[in-house]
Amino acid sequence: KMELRVVCCVLLTCLFYTSSADKDFFTSIGQMTDLLYTEKDLVTSLKDYIRAEEDKLEQVKKWAEKLDVLSATATQDPEGFLGHPVNAFKLMKRLNTEWGELESLVLKDMSDGFISNLTIQRQYFPNDDDQTGAAKALMRLQDTYRLDTHTISSGELPGEWGCPMTVEDCFELGKIAYSDADYYHTELWMEQALKQLDGGEESSVDMVTILDYLSYSIYQQGELERALDYTKRLLKLDSAHQRANGNLKYFEYQLAKQNKVEAAEGQKEKETREREKREASDKKGRPADYLPERRKYEELCRGEGIKMTLRRQSRMFCRYSDNNRHPLYVLGPVKQEDEWDRPRIIRYHDILSNSEIEKVKELAKPRLRRATMHDPQTGKLTTAHYAWLTAYEDPVVDKINQRIEDITGLNVKTAEELQVANYGVGGQYEPHFDFGRKDEPDAFKELGTGNRIATWLIYMSDVPSGGATVFTDVGAAVWPKKGSAVFWYNLFASGEGDYSTRHAACPVLVGNKWVSNKWMHERGQEFRRRCTLNESE
Repeated sequence: KMELRVVCCVLLTCLFYTSSADKDFFTSIGQMTDLLYTEKDLVTSLKDYIRAEEDKLEQVKKWAEKLDVLSATATQDPEGFLGHPVNAFKLMKRLNTEWGELESLVLKDMSDGFISNLTIQRQYFPNDDDQTGAAKALMRLQDTYRLDTHTISSGELPGEWGCPMTVEDCFELGKIAYSDADYYHTELWMEQALKQLDGGEESSVDMVTILDYLSYSIYQQGELERALDYTKRLLKLDSAHQRANGNLKYFEYQLAKQNKVEAAEGQKEKETREREKREASDKKGRPADYLPERRKYEELCRGEGIKMTLRRQSRMFCRYSDNNRHPLYVLGPVKQEDEWDRPRIIRYHDILSNSEIEKVKELAKPRLRRATMHDPQTGKLTTAHYAWLTAYEDPVVDKINQRIEDITGLNVKTAEELQVANYGVGGQYEPHFDFGRKDEPDAFKELGTGNRIATWLIYMSDVPSGGATVFTDVGAAVWPKKGSAVFWYNLFASGEGDYSTRHAACPVLVGNKWVSNKWMHERGQEFRRRCTLNESE
C-alpha cells in the first residue's frame, strides 16, 4: 500500500508538463510512460540498497549478539577466563583485528549504487516548472468539468487507476495557486487540506500554516467575516502568531467599518450591494480574461449546451458509402455517420486497424519530446509537442494517406504530412480555425499549396473521460472513438472560410488521447471539388 501511495503521489506531480507559449498543449502521456519506467528502475535500485543495508545490519547484529554472550561469560570470572591461553589470544585478536573490520563494515556506504543510478536518472526528472504546470492543469480540469476538491482528492474520478491525495498534495496545490495570486483555488485546496486534517489524517503540514493561507486567501476575495473566523481558529492553536494577531485587529477594524456603512445605507443602496455580491459570487473563480466563448467551450466539454434539435437530428443518418462506386469500396464500403449538419461533420468508422495505430504511435513517439523541431507548415523552427510522419518513412503511413484520398476524393499530394499528437491528462487545444483567415494572408505561403480546404482527424485511442472535439460557434461536440476519423471542409466551395468550423480539443480528464491530422490544401482539388460563386456553399 505504501508503494502504491508513493507511485500515486509521484504521478500527481508529473502528469502534466508546462504548455508552450502559443498553445495549451501538454507533454504527451506517450512520453510520460518513460518516467514510469524510470521510476520503476529507481524503486528496484532502492530495494537493492535496502537489502544491502539490511544484510549489513544483520552482520553487525550477529556480531553484537555473539560478543554479548561471550562478554557476559567472561566477566563472571575475568582472571579465570583470561587464564586460558586461547581466550587471551582471541581477545587480542578481536581488539586488534576484528573490531577494526567491524568498524569498516559499519562505515561502508551501501548507497553508492543507488545514488549513482539516481544521479543518472535525475536528468529526466520533471522540474519546478513542470510541477507548477501539473498543478495548474489539475485546477483547470477542476474548473472545466466542475469537479469539487473532494472528488479529486479522494480519487473518485472515472477510471480504475484513481489514487487519493494526501494533505501535503492538497497543500501544495493551494500554495502554487497562492503564488500565482489565484486566491479562489488557494481557498478550495487549503480547505480540502484542512478537512483531511480534521478527519484525522496524519501530515507533516501543520494546521496553523494551512489556516494562515486560508484566512488570507478568503480575505483577498472580500469575505471578511470568514477570514476573521479562520484567523480566530488559528490563534486558538498559536496565540503568539504575529501575523495572525495583526490580521485579527485589521479584520475586526475593517468589518466594523463595513457594518457601519451598511447600517447607514438606504433600501436602494442595500439592493445594489446585494446584487453586486451576487454578481461577484457568480464570477468567483473566473480569470480576468474569461470570455463568453470559454464558457461555451467548457459547457460543450461537459456535454452541455449541444445545439442539436430533434428535427435536425432526424435528418442525420448512418450509411455504408462506396464513395461514388470507388473500386476499393464497392464490395467493402466504409461506415459513415453524420455527426453534424452545418458545418457537415462526418465520422468514418474502423478507418485504422489496431496494428496500424500501433505502428503510427511507434513512429511518432520518439519525436514527441519537448524539442525544437522543423515545422513543415511554416518552414521554421518551433517548439512542438507533435510529430510529422512522411509517406516514405513507412508503408503504413503511405497506405493511410492513400486511404484518405480514396475516401474523401481529395488529392493528398498537396496535403501536409500526417501530424500525430498525444495529449496528456489535462492536455487541450484552445478554440481555433484550421484555415488561414483574410487577416493572415501568409499563413501557408511557404507551402505554396493554398489554404487548408479540409481537415481529416483520426482518433487513435478511446478516452475514458474528456477529450472531445468541440465546435464552439455551432454548439457541436464529437467524442473520441478509437479507429474512427472525422472529416469536414474548412472552406466553402467558393474558397471563402467557413467560420462555423471554429473548434477546440477539450482537456483530457482521464485517459490517453492519441490523434493524427491530415490537412488537405486547395491546390490539386480544382477538378475534385469544383468552386462556385456562392460564398455559403
